[in-house]
Amino acid sequence: MDHIPRLSEVLYVGLCGKIGTPTEVAIRRDVMDMEEMIRKPVQMYIGCRYIDSGSYREGFRFDSSDRDTMFWIHSHKMISKLSQSSIYKASKHTIILMEETDTPPGFVRLQLLTQPKDTMIKSALVSLNGTHYLSNLFWKEKYLREFKENKGYQNIDGHGPCLTGYCENIEIDYALCLNSIHWTKITSNWINRSRDYTWPPEFVLTEILKNGFHCVAIGNNILSPYYELEWRLSFSRAEHKLVCTMNHTQFLCYGLLKLFLKEVINHIIREPLLCSYHIKTSMFWIMQLNTTQWCRNNLLNSFWKCFKYLIHCVYHGEFPNFFIPQNNMFSNKVIGSTRCCLLEQLNQYYRMGVSCLLLSPTLRSILDPALRTLSFVVHFVEGHVNSVLEIDRNANIEIFSLSFSISSYQQIVTQLKSVERLLQFSFSPYQTLTLQYCTPQTLIDIVFITAQSSSCICHKETFALERISCNILKLAGRIGCVSDLLYLALYYYRIGRYHKTIRLIHFMRKRLSQPFISYYYPINEQKYKAVCSLSLSQRMKMAWAMDLNLKVSTLYIRELLLEQQEAEKNGKAYLFISPFLTLEWLSVLSYYRLGNQSLYQQSLSDFKTLLLYDDWRYLHIKET
Repeated sequence: MDHIPRLSEVLYVGLCGKIGTPTEVAIRRDVMDMEEMIRKPVQMYIGCRYIDSGSYREGFRFDSSDRDTMFWIHSHKMISKLSQSSIYKASKHTIILMEETDTPPGFVRLQLLTQPKDTMIKSALVSLNGTHYLSNLFWKEKYLREFKENKGYQNIDGHGPCLTGYCENIEIDYALCLNSIHWTKITSNWINRSRDYTWPPEFVLTEILKNGFHCVAIGNNILSPYYELEWRLSFSRAEHKLVCTMNHTQFLCYGLLKLFLKEVINHIIREPLLCSYHIKTSMFWIMQLNTTQWCRNNLLNSFWKCFKYLIHCVYHGEFPNFFIPQNNMFSNKVIGSTRCCLLEQLNQYYRMGVSCLLLSPTLRSILDPALRTLSFVVHFVEGHVNSVLEIDRNANIEIFSLSFSISSYQQIVTQLKSVERLLQFSFSPYQTLTLQYCTPQTLIDIVFITAQSSSCICHKETFALERISCNILKLAGRIGCVSDLLYLALYYYRIGRYHKTIRLIHFMRKRLSQPFISYYYPINEQKYKAVCSLSLSQRMKMAWAMDLNLKVSTLYIRELLLEQQEAEKNGKAYLFISPFLTLEWLSVLSYYRLGNQSLYQQSLSDFKTLLLYDDWRYLHIKET
């Protein structure tokens, strides 16, 4: 089967449907890239950096995917040579020296050179021969206690170098790490090796070197007397950049290997020996060898080469880390009888040839039609793809899943300055769209947080503040999606302008009743054609609707206070309210305040009808 290009093409198209087309993957990455650019200045202001990493950041959207987040304190500065300490100020920074002598390859000890600036460092210190080092065990224990005290997280526990748990029913892995831009001596092998090859490109390597790497809190061998002092070098950001250099065939091959690992190799195994990181490393080594033709009609052969490399590593009991080959990732893990059992399992699949892919339910569903019918042909339109409506739906999902709400006024001002600066640059269409989505969200936060903290004592000051706030919300409504104008209706109600609230509700009801409005429910593609010729920016303004995203710590109107308090007790950070539902309950409240009993009763009846008889088109239940 591996010599039939037709099956490779069938698999390519099928994986585009399961994993994503080139356009879908590009949208996911562009949105997350822009999110990171927008958030960075605020994170620098508060002194804490956190970024997404892992499969989700790379562009995969598997149903079982968790969210990997790297978190570090910006004032903690790691150096690889003592001379580098002169770059930093001891009064502002905690300077830490990475010692790699007498440590396993890929691991360092972290020696404290200056007085610690926070309790986290102080509580994680241990003394060895009169020198202070950071303990990876104390570090994790301290963070674990803090996370368990936070109601926003559930079932938090330590797992390897990470804290694993749930945040609003989303599984999240937090890697609590330290960042360095000073590459250690042992990493010079990869830096120099990479320059001898066409991959990665020079500009990618330059960016990787500028961003640096991290140290995560885990040692090499738990039986070692110095295990507690060892920290593993992590190249997660570099790996993300390398994955982004993959063409789509390479990305699909990577996804194919991940599916095969999950559904076949590790199926029903509680503590698997192989993990996704081994798959990723296999891809990197095969790509660097540059002996494979990465095209869609050669996908099966490409998979087979990577799979054979995996078997080769298990056979020899050595799996070299891509950045530090001296670091054998099978050390202390894939050894003895466990290695033999794994090797026998993999050899069984090897003897089957690439037909072993049929053991995966997902891959079988893709390949079965082509195997049953020799005349089965797939047609390429960017590799199994997509109308404007379908592409917009994918963009909706990615962009509207972001939340830029911030509770501190100074942080919001910092974010607004970040947005203003970014508007001066040229970005990809979906990065620009993400920036367009963020701008009204920031303006909305400024208005309601200002209103909550305002201490105006005279009528003139109050009137001036309300006029400015209304103008800001009108601007937000013109920039953002259709439903963003509902925040203005919410503000009108807050300040007692009930007639204006009603007028805006009637206006919004007409806008949201247009046949091309894209909410969570499916709409007819023919109806959406009315806006297909418009630019992305115009389509968002005219046709995209989303839930109102209300932060539980911000008072919008008093009638929502009980719901916000209840959500906060349950560890929720936000209330998500359908725009269609918002129209109805705001209408009920406004007519009640105006004393119009007949229209109040009619609005109340409409509100009950929507709640009781909606077919999930207008009352989307957010899966959190």
